[in-house]
Amino acid sequence: MTSVILPGTVIDGRPATLGVLGGGQLGRMFVHAAQALGYDTVVLDPDPASPAGRVSHHQIATGYRDADGLRELAACALAITTEFENVPAEALAELARTRPVAPAAEAVAIAQDRIREKAHFARCAASGGVAPAPHAVIEREADLADVPAGLLPGILKTARLGYDGKGQARVATRDELAAAWASMGRVACVLEKMLPLACECSVIVARGRDGQVVSLPVQRNLHRGGILAVTEVFEGNVPAASADIAQAATIKIANELDYVGVLCVEYFVLDSGELVVNEMAPRPHNSGHYTVDACDASQFDLQVRALAGLPLAPPRQHSAAVMLNLLGDLWFDAHGAPRALPWREVLALPGAHLHLYGKTEARRGRKMGHLTFTGASAETARGNALRAAALLGIEPF
Repeated sequence: MTSVILPGTVIDGRPATLGVLGGGQLGRMFVHAAQALGYDTVVLDPDPASPAGRVSHHQIATGYRDADGLRELAACALAITTEFENVPAEALAELARTRPVAPAAEAVAIAQDRIREKAHFARCAASGGVAPAPHAVIEREADLADVPAGLLPGILKTARLGYDGKGQARVATRDELAAAWASMGRVACVLEKMLPLACECSVIVARGRDGQVVSLPVQRNLHRGGILAVTEVFEGNVPAASADIAQAATIKIANELDYVGVLCVEYFVLDSGELVVNEMAPRPHNSGHYTVDACDASQFDLQVRALAGLPLAPPRQHSAAVMLNLLGDLWFDAHGAPRALPWREVLALPGAHLHLYGKTEARRGRKMGHLTFTGASAETARGNALRAAALLGIEPF
């Protein structure tokens, strides 16, 4: 297998090509970053009009388990990544038989299963990392009776296929726990103790095959309805001590996985100042979108470099940044009728960077784009982001 894929080269008569499983907005931004360096790109996604597929050199419109599609992807691409964590790990393992794949199937499989994920966090915490919230695994009826009373009230989460607040329920009593587990189809779940939160944050790192790791600044995040709404990144957004601990813990998590690629780990900062690790995403992350406009290397640039085996230069943030997620709800008025958004007024604000993802249909809760404000100071970026929020009808923060 090719260990380093240099940009702008021709191999076996074809331009050097990088592949991605998944055609959503993260894949789209990966494609843009790869193309900026001179790579061709190929996207495999079942949707022939996927956002990433529409801007890629090649698209393979098949399912992620389709054997012919995977063979075609391996024939086109010299190395392959993924843009979402629920891509079948088996597909990554199959591709890895003939091509470098980053992240590896095993790392993705751990991130896909909250039970395995929390076990990995606990192992890292035992040697100086950050521990997960107190929790219990529920896989069968008998586990309900064994749940310690101290874990209630808590949040019940399905072990697999949960994202953006899906597959979760708050429970205060054993009866509510049993009812919530039944409503989730009695699948494997994790019950987490509810903790007093001061804020939420995330850390994005990139790790190469040679073990080199670079970290982006700590992102402070605000979620609404289980979906990321606002990310703020500037000095002092979280206490410096917490930021240092979170970055070191994320590097430990990546190293213990022998991870290759971009990894995001989310944390809770408790009222006491203590950090608790929440979950990880084996890919670029919504909270890192600001890096495209506020850093000299974006999370997608780092993803391309790690996949191609290029050096991972430490990224530098050059501007304070506030990012607003743009959900499909904004495209409708209070009565549910479609409405035109005031982009002219929004883009007149200093430091505005609008990114729409090329999705053909707006739906409530669907991520349609993001809007990043950069500025020389946190006050400037935040002030203009709040003005944009008012214009768009986004709740202030």
